[in-house]
This record gives sequence, C-alpha cells and structure tokens, in this order.
Amino acid sequence: MAERFDVIESGGERGRRPWIGLVVVLALVLVPAVSLLVSQEPAPAPAPGPVSPQPVPGPIRSLRTIDNPPNILHAEATKKGGDEVLDVVFPHGARAKVRYPAELGLADMGTRPFQGVWVEGSYRQFVAPYGGEMQITQGGEPIRNYAPNVTLWPRPAGSGGYGQVLMFVFGPWRLAMYDQGSGLSFEERTALAEGLRGKVTKDGYLVLSAEDAGDGVRLAEPGDTVRGQPVGPQLWFGGGAGTMVVLTPAPGCERTARVPYVIRGRGRPVDSVCRGGVQVTVTGSQRFRDQVVQGIRITHE
Repeated sequence: MAERFDVIESGGERGRRPWIGLVVVLALVLVPAVSLLVSQEPAPAPAPGPVSPQPVPGPIRSLRTIDNPPNILHAEATKKGGDEVLDVVFPHGARAKVRYPAELGLADMGTRPFQGVWVEGSYRQFVAPYGGEMQITQGGEPIRNYAPNVTLWPRPAGSGGYGQVLMFVFGPWRLAMYDQGSGLSFEERTALAEGLRGKVTKDGYLVLSAEDAGDGVRLAEPGDTVRGQPVGPQLWFGGGAGTMVVLTPAPGCERTARVPYVIRGRGRPVDSVCRGGVQVTVTGSQRFRDQVVQGIRITHE
C-alpha cells in the first residue's frame, strides 16, 4: 500500500514544476496573439460586380397573320313601343321592314346571307360561314386564285360529301361555295369567279348579281326549290348551335311549305309561318318559337 501511494504521490510532485512552466510560457505566447486577433477588424467583403442584364426573349412570331373579321351583320333596330323594327336587304336586293317583339332580339342575333345558284345546270349554294374565313381556310394556304377576290381551298376535314371550296370576298363578307360530286370544271369556276358581283349596302347587307357571268350561271330566285326545299335568297339570323330564324322570300308561300335545310337538318323542333310573302322559319325553345310565329310582321318597301 505504501509503495503504491509513494509512486503516485512521488510522480505527482516531480511533474508539477515542468507543467507550470509550460503553462506560463504558453500564456505569454497566446495572450498577445489573441489580443492581436481580437483587435484587428475583419477585412471588408469585396463589392459585388455589376450584374449583366439578361436578354429578354422576344415574342414568338406566327408564320402567317390571319384576318378573320366577323362574318355576321348586327344591324341597328329602331324601337317602337315594345317592338323593334329592322330594315333588311335580301341577297337579290329586295328591301323589307321586319317588326318583332323586342324580347326576341333578332338584331342582336345578327344576320347572314344565303343564295342558291346553278352553274351549267349544276346546283350549288353560297353560304356565309358562321366561323368566318377561318372556317374555310383553317389557317392554310389556297390552292389557286381564280380572281383577285376568289380563291380555291382544299376540302375541309369532316365535310362529308363536299369537295373543294371557292371563297368569295366582298368587302367584310366571306362567301363559301362548297363543290359536290365530280366538281365544277376549271372553265366553270373561272366564269363564276369572274362574273359574280357583290355589293355591300351602306347598312352592311350583301346584294349579289350574276349578269356578267354568262348564260351558264343563274342565281336562284324567290320561290325556286331543289327537291322541294327553298333555295332562293334568304337571310339567316343566329346560327351555330343556338336559336335560329330564317326569312325566305316566297311568293304565294303556304304554311305547309318545306323549310330550309339549314333549320330542318338540325333535328330540333321547328315552326314556320308566312308573313307578307316571306316564309318565316324558326328553331329554338317553345316560347321563342311561339313569339316569332305570333309576333313577327314583315312589310316590303
């Protein structure tokens, strides 16, 4: 026990002085060094360099600018009591006044022309597509030009038995003539393109004539039919998938006359009535149809 104790104690006593000396030396060295470090201010951070502006990407330019003006006329109606009176012009030039309950809003629905035509005995029709020029061109390029205002376009996808399309431009109006069957010949298309004339009245309606197209081209007249359906000049109000009213001049028309295909082909309820030698055909809700049949009046100027 005494030896173990002596060893421990004797070792501790002998090593105390060297450790004390080492501590003193370290203190003398470290204290000035720490003081020097503490007294020094940190070096300022380098100033950030100028930031170069990132280039802003320019707008993506389309390959072709497409002009697609509205292909429907919103003429201004005159208020008369609870009614509105609309001055209209049919594609063959006849003028009329259409009076109707203001609630129907025919002027707001807008109107488009329709006209049937025979080219060398083949029946065709001019329609103003509800979707305007884009409905014909679909953003593509024409096959060829037949006149400064007439171009030929490929057959639209999903157009059934229809073929290529002749598009006529008359002021703001775009008329389409969809070919059928074997199609018109180059000479027939040229005669039609060069001979059909279109005049836009000061109130925006389109009037067509074909006196310069030769004997082979004849525009359908009021009362003309094809397979029992009226194909003469017409005015279409509304369209698309919604409510629609068609005015068809028909001398001696009867209430039982067949209605235009543009309405009959929709597969929706239809009503028809004769007013002032004009067949009025309507599709829409029951209430709307009743208002048209009972409230519309037409007088010729």
